[in-house]
Amino acid sequence: MLPARLPSGVSGQRHDPATVWAALTPFLAGQPRVRLSRDGGKTYPQRHERNLTETLPSLPAAVRIFGKDGTCAAIFLDFDSSQAGCDWVEADVRAVQSWLHSVGARWIEDYSPNGGRHVYVPLSQRVTFSEARDLVEALGTRYRTLDKTPHQNLLHGCMRTPGSPHKRGGHQELAMSLSMAYDIARRPNNPTVWAAMITDLAAEIKAVRALRLEQTFTAVSSDAPAVEQPVGRMSREMQVLAQTGLYDTNRYASDSEARQAVVLGAAAAGLELVDVERRILQGTWPGLASFYARYATRHRLSSLRRDWMSAVSYLRKQPDTAHPNNNVRRSPTSPPNTQGGGTKGITKISDSDAEHRFIRTWRNALRIREVNYQDSRTGMARRMVLRALGEAAHMTASRFVEFGVRSIAVATGLDHTTVGLHLRELRAEKAPMVTLVEEARGTKGDLYMLTVPEELKAVAEQASWQKGKVHALRPAFRELGLPAAFVYEALEHSPALSIAELVRATRLSRSAVHEALEILAAWNLVVRSTDRSWSIVTATSLRQLAEHFGVLEAVAAQLQRYRQERIIWREWLARNVNTVAELLSPGEDYPWHEFEGPPDEWSLSNMAFDRAG
Repeated sequence: MLPARLPSGVSGQRHDPATVWAALTPFLAGQPRVRLSRDGGKTYPQRHERNLTETLPSLPAAVRIFGKDGTCAAIFLDFDSSQAGCDWVEADVRAVQSWLHSVGARWIEDYSPNGGRHVYVPLSQRVTFSEARDLVEALGTRYRTLDKTPHQNLLHGCMRTPGSPHKRGGHQELAMSLSMAYDIARRPNNPTVWAAMITDLAAEIKAVRALRLEQTFTAVSSDAPAVEQPVGRMSREMQVLAQTGLYDTNRYASDSEARQAVVLGAAAAGLELVDVERRILQGTWPGLASFYARYATRHRLSSLRRDWMSAVSYLRKQPDTAHPNNNVRRSPTSPPNTQGGGTKGITKISDSDAEHRFIRTWRNALRIREVNYQDSRTGMARRMVLRALGEAAHMTASRFVEFGVRSIAVATGLDHTTVGLHLRELRAEKAPMVTLVEEARGTKGDLYMLTVPEELKAVAEQASWQKGKVHALRPAFRELGLPAAFVYEALEHSPALSIAELVRATRLSRSAVHEALEILAAWNLVVRSTDRSWSIVTATSLRQLAEHFGVLEAVAAQLQRYRQERIIWREWLARNVNTVAELLSPGEDYPWHEFEGPPDEWSLSNMAFDRAG
């Protein structure tokens, strides 16, 4: 569909969207990846990212602006009609076209059904994230309707390209002939044009850089307390810098200083040079990669090695800070007796083999019971809570599980209040899989016992035990979603399964299994064979993928928040509980609704964090 009023200077000529997409998008994209919007163009989440092909997607699709090396192949100028209306957009587009013409640049232009306009400036020599951001932010001081945000986010910056479906129907329509646009894409602007653009905007670029110096740095981790890291884990600040390329200009004067800080942080955390190289080449740390993009491709890794040797040399001269264990939190907390020896009314069970056999039988019963939960969001969440309890039981070799709701929240990716609600519903079922033995008291969490319902006992005991481990929600699936987690788990337990077999194994609908397989395949976690069955790609690491998504930092932040709440809780106990009797029998003013036993260092939360993938 065409907009009600065509932009000025645009003819009514229409091109086939599929042809336009196939001809232009591969030249404009920063890397051959595209994100689909399944909510009508509102969001373009990372989990719906796919390999870019010449086939036009049926959904609104946005390509990644920046590549794995932190550079872009084109400048994307997005003029948003929602800012000041279509007339202002047209005025800004005419002005930017005049400016591009004055510096000798060529561009491609399209327009949206809602009146927005896109101007693309292809470049023969890719430019770094910081260079592109400076230029777009400088242009933003001239043109009111220019949306600067796509070029301000290295990890998630994306934009629809010509031919892409639009959320209001129709497509991104070219405002020029396809042959002209294709010629510009094939013969992009040379470095001389880029230099002219930078020179002309020198004053504005200087101004936007000065503005950053005056602003308070608001990166993801800037307002969060420091997280004490285990060996092989950098500080959250350095992780964010390596991933996003954003840093406090009051602390680091240039990209060179920022990159050296990241390299030094990696060496201090106990990483090896090969670990850093892998993160750069695989696109896990595009921010750090962008800092080396000023060098020719063949010289980037050698420059990294020089920086690495400098960092190692510096650390060797700093013996008190060089040891990677210095920042490791050494917990004095020992695992509690979850086998019943210290709990009134519980018979101590010392045979760990017998307990593991019981837990595997319980897992058989869980597989049968899961049909009751269907594939609703609530049902899948309860299935994951039960898996977390099963994983905890295996870890402690006991059917009795004493993990607080916050521990289970970290293991399942849910909020602790949601976990509490699910646990109450699960134990209230007619034939529950878990039984509440004792409620939380003092610093102890609720004590649960895994239970095999009588109606399922005979079948569960006769069924073969499922091979492999039971997993709660491994960090990568916080991004990929619960259906993907269940499908991946089913494939872990079988060498290859068809879609019909996956539907039976996962208790999910056929459409949910299809979508989950699409997501998993897009991240090279599963592959389809010639006989149309699916299997796991063992070479793809869930942990490395979780690091690529940045979810390990989200887990670390959640752990840190719960540690703080645990400190507050213990301080409340110290002020309000004077005797052991009071500790075990709290009064009516005891704030159970606020504190439900944050996790200990030994608990499931850290197990899920350390063993993921």
